[in-house]
Amino acid sequence: MNAIFKREFKAYFNTPIGFIVLAAYYFFLGLFFSLIYRSGSPSIETVIMAMSIVSVFTMPILTMRLMSEDRRQKVDQALITAPVKLTSIVLGKFFAAFAVFALSFAPTVIFEIIVATKISVNVLSYIYALFGMFLLGGALISIGMFISCLTESPVVSAILTLVINILIIYMSNFASMVNNSFLAKVFEKAAFVSASESFGQNIFSIPDIVYFVSIIAAFLFLSVRSLEKRRWS
Repeated sequence: MNAIFKREFKAYFNTPIGFIVLAAYYFFLGLFFSLIYRSGSPSIETVIMAMSIVSVFTMPILTMRLMSEDRRQKVDQALITAPVKLTSIVLGKFFAAFAVFALSFAPTVIFEIIVATKISVNVLSYIYALFGMFLLGGALISIGMFISCLTESPVVSAILTLVINILIIYMSNFASMVNNSFLAKVFEKAAFVSASESFGQNIFSIPDIVYFVSIIAAFLFLSVRSLEKRRWS
């Protein structure tokens, strides 16, 4: 897994992808922090959770080549038939993308220090909001990885991931369009934005944590099964 992780992580910065993603996050983090700081109520937790909108559009770029690029370059068979567990391949690629995602929130440490010089801050609230965003990011990465397993075109993978991200992030908006109350509740609970709100509000919610962990585990499992199917095909 370590070899896969290092290979994929370096690949992000051997191409413009890693720099594009980091630049997008750093720009919007700085913009959101500037707006909130000037409002007179600086809250880094609000800045962090606002990045869920940005993640909808940047995550397809981060995940589009995870699996599809290997298929496009015809090296996927060599990889999946190598004497390495498919789970290690999937986890190595997942953690490489997750490392870039986590790195994109590095400026929030500086923001927290800036705010701490002015007012008293709750570091645990900041850490919990960051934890929630990492869970959200992990879920989006696992979904994008699975979609990347289904096609050999990174562009197609990016477009499909973007469409699905928009649907699952804003699924709660569709709840009001459904007449069936049960389905409306399902859409409301399934929306990632609704599930992540508790982290920004400093509300410890085990169901929300379990929800995101389950999403991550489910789509990583599906990615492994997809590779396994191709191994024996």
